[in-house]
Amino acid sequence: YSASISACEKGAQWQQAVQLLAEMQLLELVPDVIVYNATISACEKGSRWQQALQLLAEMQGRGLVPDVITYNASISACEKSSQWQQALQLLAEMQGRGLVPSVITYNASISACEKGSQWQ
Repeated sequence: YSASISACEKGAQWQQAVQLLAEMQLLELVPDVIVYNATISACEKGSRWQQALQLLAEMQGRGLVPDVITYNASISACEKSSQWQQALQLLAEMQGRGLVPSVITYNASISACEKGSQWQ
């Protein structure tokens, strides 16, 4: 399933990625952080920021710990939809968890502010 979801991510097929994740859970297969990251990234490529944040919350509810890649994909999803407040909230949450933001994290956060006309 992981490879299939990654292929969906690369092809920006967010609906198929979400469907495969749901199918995994129906079969009582336990998705890991990598599977969630690929699904969140597929949602990011499909400009589905709300779905991405829902998946982030879901994975945390299952006891999985998001990593820098998880936050980068989630922040990028918010950036694509000009959701600057959500992007900055995720950046703060990430730092609060002791994760060190990458250049990608900062670029997506800054871009979200720019798209939301919050550059001052």
